[in-house]
Amino acid sequence: MIAVDNVTKNFGSQQLFDGVSFKINSRERVGLVGRNGHGKTTLFRLITGQDQPDSGTITIPRNYRIGYVQQHLDFTQNTVLKEGVRGLPRGEEHNHWKVEKILAGLGFSTGDMNRHPGEFSGGFQVRLNLAKVLVSEPDLLLLDEPTNYLDITSIRWIEGFLLTWPRELMLITHDRTFMDKIVTHTIGIHRKKVRRIPGNTEKYYAQIAQDEEIYEKTRINDERRRKDIEQFITRFRAKARLANLVQSRVKTLSKMEKRDKIEHIKTLDFLFRYQPFSGRHIMTCRDISFSYDPKKPLIQDFSIAIKNRDRVCVVGQNGKGKTTLLRLLAGALKAQGGEIIIPSTVKRGFYEQTNVKTLIDSRSVLDEITFSYEQVDNQLARGIAGAMMFEGDAALKKIEVLSGGEKSRVMLGKLLATPVNVLLLDEPSNHLDMESCDALLAAIDNFDGAVVMVTHNEMFLHGLAERLIVFQNERPRVFEGSYQRFLEKGGWGDEEPLLKAPGQKKTTGDKISKKEARRRRSEIISERGRVLKPIEKRIEKVEHEIQTHEKLLHDSTEEMGEASRAQDGARIKELSQTINTCQDAIDRFYNELEELTDTYEQQKELFEQRLQEEEDSAGC
Repeated sequence: MIAVDNVTKNFGSQQLFDGVSFKINSRERVGLVGRNGHGKTTLFRLITGQDQPDSGTITIPRNYRIGYVQQHLDFTQNTVLKEGVRGLPRGEEHNHWKVEKILAGLGFSTGDMNRHPGEFSGGFQVRLNLAKVLVSEPDLLLLDEPTNYLDITSIRWIEGFLLTWPRELMLITHDRTFMDKIVTHTIGIHRKKVRRIPGNTEKYYAQIAQDEEIYEKTRINDERRRKDIEQFITRFRAKARLANLVQSRVKTLSKMEKRDKIEHIKTLDFLFRYQPFSGRHIMTCRDISFSYDPKKPLIQDFSIAIKNRDRVCVVGQNGKGKTTLLRLLAGALKAQGGEIIIPSTVKRGFYEQTNVKTLIDSRSVLDEITFSYEQVDNQLARGIAGAMMFEGDAALKKIEVLSGGEKSRVMLGKLLATPVNVLLLDEPSNHLDMESCDALLAAIDNFDGAVVMVTHNEMFLHGLAERLIVFQNERPRVFEGSYQRFLEKGGWGDEEPLLKAPGQKKTTGDKISKKEARRRRSEIISERGRVLKPIEKRIEKVEHEIQTHEKLLHDSTEEMGEASRAQDGARIKELSQTINTCQDAIDRFYNELEELTDTYEQQKELFEQRLQEEEDSAGC
């Protein structure tokens, strides 16, 4: 167990944490959420000892091993496999198959195993670092945006891998769908404090919204009561016969805690400008082909017609041609075969990660947005800069001093400034936090033109895709339908081999008959029901109790304000007792819910392992 107790951390005049405390218990998989710049990565650095808190303590058990993927690349071996073996725990140096399995899951082919690490792109080198941490089997695994350098099949593989992680895990990711499938608990950094709840991000954000609503209503009621007391004191201060009453209210006023108004937290505000288009087709591709190597066609005889309001998502493994196709559609590359027909009135908006190189270092954020489109005046540019969280003097920052994430926001700002008919977006959610991803998803959905987007983010795929361009089996194809329908129709049929390492044979032992295997599975499933059903029922009952008491707490808090205004002492006393009783009950039920959830997850995982063992023994 790791215990963070009353930790405070400042960077210059900026305070990140103000007395935060929480625990990571055995076998918990915890999602860490919060806006960019609010301290998620800093918290990881504090836990690993790379940075120190200004005050407070972080308690870590003796001989407890923490695995943290480093962005720094330090390779000493001459092959990928040998470098991966460096991560194995002491005494397991000969278990190469473990390394092969994880490398394969992360997208390395059989041939890649014997290549030099220096031959790979930066993204694959980070994957190699990730593989070394995964095979080291640490007690606590810290993952900071692990999906940024993974393609969709690798993301789906690591999702399954982490679901069976037998120890502790902390995860930072902007991909809410990915996080919600994995975590048992959510820890959020919000207003310099940390809040921990059992459950996923949906429960966390709902709880935060409810807490702030109650806080604000209580604050307003307290302010009204304060004004009433102040008016009473002012009105009757000079009357001798009311001196005792006045003095009593002066004491009451001095004891009242003054609640500050909740500060509005700004988030990105996306609104893409649409240029009306009266035609039927935005663009039409007919048998287009392109290749960087004549011996290895990347895109061959590909055709698609994209209509106004189409929502097309481009998916597939990295290196197969997704970004190349988008660049062909954007006009950044010219097709080597076939044709791309685009009406002269169509205006394309293209966003690509590497486009940050086109930014001019000597310009300010405001300059870049102003120069992006001829009809952008200073007022509009200021508004867009503010929407991208460059308010006031921040809009005058030079490009050369911006971080990679800030430069990406500038590129999005330039795209927002330009009226277009079609958006061509290459991984637009990278470098954005969850709140900004939600805003981007809504903006794309509200855009009146067509959208063609490369993404590995399954929240975007499920939320937007009406058609897919799938890079699979060495060529792109068009799938007419949603991402969910694609998965139901077989989906990533090529991801299953990734679960088994190249050359690895199944160690099935003595195979049993199919009839015996079915009988054993049936017994395990029946036992699972007998064990898990009572826990599920108790969880439902506890959740119902929490909702009931929270509603009573909410209603009592509102009534307290009314009773205070009416100066109804008896009612105030009664409501105070009710509020205290409710709060105690809520705390008690939350603690029970946390314990029940832990027990449920542990038991469920044990049964899943037993079922998997039965499948292996049956030669499945």
